[in-house]
Amino acid sequence: MENLNHYLDIFMNALEQNEFHNEPQELYEPINYILNIGGKRLRPIIALMTCDLFGGDIEQAINPSLAIEYFHNFTLMHDDIMDKAPLRRGKASVHEKYSTDTAILSGDALLVKAYQYFEGLPAEKFKEVVSLFSYAALTVCEGQQYDMNFENQAEVTEDEYMKMIFYKTGSLTAAAFKIGAIIANASEEDANYIYSFGKHLGIAFQLKDDLLDVYGDTEKVGKMHAGDIFENKKTILYIKALENANEEQAKELRFWYNMNTQNIDKVYSVENIFRHLRVDHLVEDEIIKHTKLAKDFLGKIQGIKNKKVLTDFCDDLIGRSY
Repeated sequence: MENLNHYLDIFMNALEQNEFHNEPQELYEPINYILNIGGKRLRPIIALMTCDLFGGDIEQAINPSLAIEYFHNFTLMHDDIMDKAPLRRGKASVHEKYSTDTAILSGDALLVKAYQYFEGLPAEKFKEVVSLFSYAALTVCEGQQYDMNFENQAEVTEDEYMKMIFYKTGSLTAAAFKIGAIIANASEEDANYIYSFGKHLGIAFQLKDDLLDVYGDTEKVGKMHAGDIFENKKTILYIKALENANEEQAKELRFWYNMNTQNIDKVYSVENIFRHLRVDHLVEDEIIKHTKLAKDFLGKIQGIKNKKVLTDFCDDLIGRSY
């Protein structure tokens, strides 16, 4: 994604310049820590890129892009506590490096900082942007709760799962696109189209993540192979498998997904069912469907002349092997 390097450079420079040196140090050091241990930075890049593509002043989008990244990392700090995750991006998670209490409080402070970074917007844009951002923030929380509910829910429908991944992952992505458009004074119609583009791109992105968990190159993905199977996560692969399984296959799937074990036989057995049912092809079909929907909305936008940047961005995200 070489065409994004320009926006990444702008964002990383802003992130460095806005490092927190406030007191008490114990509150702000963990914030700087999580903000500087890597990540794709996709959402802030999206806000900057969209503002630029609509002909806006990219300087006006810098602080909102920081706000989006701050909020995203706030959710990661709290997610890691809930998941009891020892690592984040290959390094100790905040609650492991410091303490759970510190991670909760620093996360809360980061959320407040996110809202403060919208305060420089013109009054007429501030209300619209913050209202959209608050909606996205709330749906992320709702999506996380749905995801937690699914752990103890006997059956998860495809519609329920699609709603969950949009809320948890796609909502903030879609908001980043629309925030960039609003700042650039895009028409209301175009802003809504770019939001829908981001919505379906976000869904396709998460479905691809689900697929790569089992079918991806482990070294490139950077996560344990079949981690979702080990953790009994009812992802789109599991849902598609149950939809197409015979009675014996469905019984075996439910057996393994009701068992908390690190036994490699579990992964072998579940993957064997996935292969027989060609689940990867079924999921690829869903990814293609949502990618097409995203591009259909992109095609309706009038205020962007160079849509190839967004088309390439979409293809790179969905075509990735990691």
